[in-house]
Amino acid sequence: MTARLVVIGNGMAAGRMLEHLTEAAPDAYSITVFGAEPRVNYNRILLSPVLSGEKSFEEIVTHDDAWYAARRIDLVKGGEIVAIDRSAHTVTARDGSVTPYDRLVIATGSSPFIVPVPGHKLPGVVAYRDLDDVNAMLAAAEAGGSAVVIGGGLLGLEAAAGLRMRGMAVTVLHLMPTLMERQLDPAAGYLLQQAMEARGIRVICRANTHSILGTDRVEGVRLDDGTEIPADIVVMAVGIRPNAALAKSAGLAINRGLLVDDHMRTDDADIFAVGECVEHRGQCYGLVAPLFDMARVLAAQLAGDATASYEGSVTSTKLKVTGVDLFSAGDFAEGEGREDIVLRDAARGIYKRLVIKEDRIIGAVMYGETADGGWFFDLLKKATPIADMRGTLIFGQSFAGGVPLDPMAAVAALPDEAEICGCNGVCKGKITGAITDKGLTSLDQVRAHTKASASCGSCTGLVEQLMQLTLGEKFARAAVQPVCTCTDLGHDDVRRLILAKGLKSVPAVMQELEWKTSCGCAKCRPALNYYLLCAWPGDYTDDGQSRFINERVHANIQKDGTYSVVPRMWGGVTSAVELRAIADVVDKFAIPTVKVTGGQRIDLLGVKKEDLPAVWADLNAAGMVSGHAYGKALRTVKTCVGSEWCRFGTQDSTGLGIRLERVMWGAWTPAKVKLGVSGCPRNCAEATCKDIGVICVDSGYDILFAGAAGLDIKGTEAFGHANSEDEAVEIILALTQAYREQARYLERIYKWVKRVGAESIRAQIMDDADRRKALAARFLFAQRFAQVDPWAERVAGFDAHEFTPLTPFVSQEAAE
Repeated sequence: MTARLVVIGNGMAAGRMLEHLTEAAPDAYSITVFGAEPRVNYNRILLSPVLSGEKSFEEIVTHDDAWYAARRIDLVKGGEIVAIDRSAHTVTARDGSVTPYDRLVIATGSSPFIVPVPGHKLPGVVAYRDLDDVNAMLAAAEAGGSAVVIGGGLLGLEAAAGLRMRGMAVTVLHLMPTLMERQLDPAAGYLLQQAMEARGIRVICRANTHSILGTDRVEGVRLDDGTEIPADIVVMAVGIRPNAALAKSAGLAINRGLLVDDHMRTDDADIFAVGECVEHRGQCYGLVAPLFDMARVLAAQLAGDATASYEGSVTSTKLKVTGVDLFSAGDFAEGEGREDIVLRDAARGIYKRLVIKEDRIIGAVMYGETADGGWFFDLLKKATPIADMRGTLIFGQSFAGGVPLDPMAAVAALPDEAEICGCNGVCKGKITGAITDKGLTSLDQVRAHTKASASCGSCTGLVEQLMQLTLGEKFARAAVQPVCTCTDLGHDDVRRLILAKGLKSVPAVMQELEWKTSCGCAKCRPALNYYLLCAWPGDYTDDGQSRFINERVHANIQKDGTYSVVPRMWGGVTSAVELRAIADVVDKFAIPTVKVTGGQRIDLLGVKKEDLPAVWADLNAAGMVSGHAYGKALRTVKTCVGSEWCRFGTQDSTGLGIRLERVMWGAWTPAKVKLGVSGCPRNCAEATCKDIGVICVDSGYDILFAGAAGLDIKGTEAFGHANSEDEAVEIILALTQAYREQARYLERIYKWVKRVGAESIRAQIMDDADRRKALAARFLFAQRFAQVDPWAERVAGFDAHEFTPLTPFVSQEAAE
């Protein structure tokens, strides 16, 4: 009989342990996991980017439902365990259910410490530990107002920065003289306070909270000196305590935390523990790297490796606030026999300090420039003698020994066990081994297989250097190519920072993201205009000067300087009224060519620019709107006659096509989008080469995507099946919105799918009903502002200068 393993807790430590265990011994246990939260495992260290708007919750999910299912792990969401019966080998959940175990892992994490001042139980006082706390802060930020964060440590500052980026007025109250005093010395703490204040965050140090004010909910905070600060929300971020109450009630040995030995075993031979609830050799850890070290050892023990041993961890700290580079490791307090090496660059805001004892680094603090943090940390952990490079040590690895080195030589010199990704505990050897063994060639692939650079992203540069070192010329930095020569940022970073910094104009983007040119170029301006339109529907005003001529005048320019006009025909269906109006326009304006397009529409070619508004006015009068044949937008929804007329038709493909086009027209997208809806597998609407296609079948609707029939020829891939028309529409809208939000400008759907992977897109939409609904809702919200006929606007006089001829130039002859 397979041994029964029960895990209490579904946080980062438990998740990492399960990864290692199911990889090493996939069939050793029947595993049940109880998570107190009603959701899957996610990366808690990325809650700050969720709060600031830099990431969504879906982007920080570590293990989705499919991951547990693939490993036959029974995940009980919202399953709080209230009792452990050690003699019966069972655990009892709050709902009364009892689950037996052969081996038990306790991973109950930590609990936030709430300062017990008067008013601490008022509504509006929150901690900062999980997604529910983040959601409470986001709800407060939606209403605006003021926030007070009590605690100027790592979490407190990340919360303050996130709330400030969400538009709240934020004050940080800190009891000690400088911020993050446990991780930083006073000099770095001073620089950090300056950086926080430069972001509009008020910082009050030596501030002792006397009480929290309010009757029915929070209204403010009073300090011991009588100062009162208004607040609509108060965030307590003053520390954590190991959550060992359950273990204590079961009679297990505890001190500050649940006591474990070097094998992660408690004083009960069948019960292990891991994570922030643990106390090991007198130490309780609150950072992720030690938790992952514990998880690795525990997984090995459970898999049968009795030699696996955890001997404690040396920790380092990075602050996850966009634009603040900070690194800290080891012991930097004053003491006998210690020496400092310090570098200050006031103009650049750089401060570095190394603490040396007995020819070894024992502490490091870096602010403003942290690229060598990993190297210093490796020297610290290994107690490497530094006498030979002491003269240039503070300048970093590239200058160790006095001579600037090739940057690749620096990363090549790192040993295989050197930690590259602190968030996920990934060493150099694991990355290079995965690159070689699995044939990885892109940064996204390395992230998927090793998790290196998949969290905060601060180690991306090192990971890319390792890829270049391992692959040589085979490594193409496609994922980090800048948008253009005006910036060093790639498309993905620009999109992320537009949201994170709340940038809502092209000049704001260029100023805040430090564009190298004053006005941008023809490559970046259209991209920025699209990203802003997508990010801020209703808030951002389309910048016509950032569009190419076709999108600026809403018609396609031809080689002779005239334009083509293509009115929209919903689902390829027209009427006598529309056809008569087209014929009248052709005669009235002497349009030389009328052409039926492949998208089931009619193209009028040879229209003079100055005639465009009048042509559009006549077409509008017949009820026709722009077909967006010129735009990076929804072009056509091609249909067949379907079940209404065809004897083979299984569904009303024409009706579905019309419905889709009416709900999707006007939507701007990274590149053009074409749909096709075929009423049966005979596929008369050629849905299998469209960006998104639908094949109607007896059981419903097969949805396809990622086809191409232009410069590239590519058949579609299966995306999913819908049982009803409503479900099919929701899936297609969600897919389109995911493409709008995640693709790079000018990237067609099939290229986006190739870059990010079809499975990851399916997982977002087909495997996650809540996320699908949210994406579809965001699409519909954006359409409230997009579905304005640009032809009608210009008929009414908008952008009239575009269609007014320049004053004719008449050559003059000189008088004799």
